[in-house]
Amino acid sequence: MPLQRRLPKRGFRALVKESYVVVNLHQLERFGKDQEITPEFLVEKGLLKKIRAGVKILGQGDPKFPLHVRAHRFSKTAVSKIEKAGGRAEVLDK
Repeated sequence: MPLQRRLPKRGFRALVKESYVVVNLHQLERFGKDQEITPEFLVEKGLLKKIRAGVKILGQGDPKFPLHVRAHRFSKTAVSKIEKAGGRAEVLDK
């Protein structure tokens, strides 16, 4: 049997791991300009099934109009693209 299988497993495994639901900017473009986008709104519209530890917005895609997005986490590129389009990115507390 190989050595790596005979040795005990070591390292840290978090028992309580925070898993965020990931949403890209191009997925948010289907909603209108004046709509405030929140995690509850995304569940209501069917984009998400449930909110685990929170919602994280990633920066894939370019918004064509200003978005007002409220989420638990944002990537740096998502914040810069939202603000470049004239929108707002608000961080929610848990």
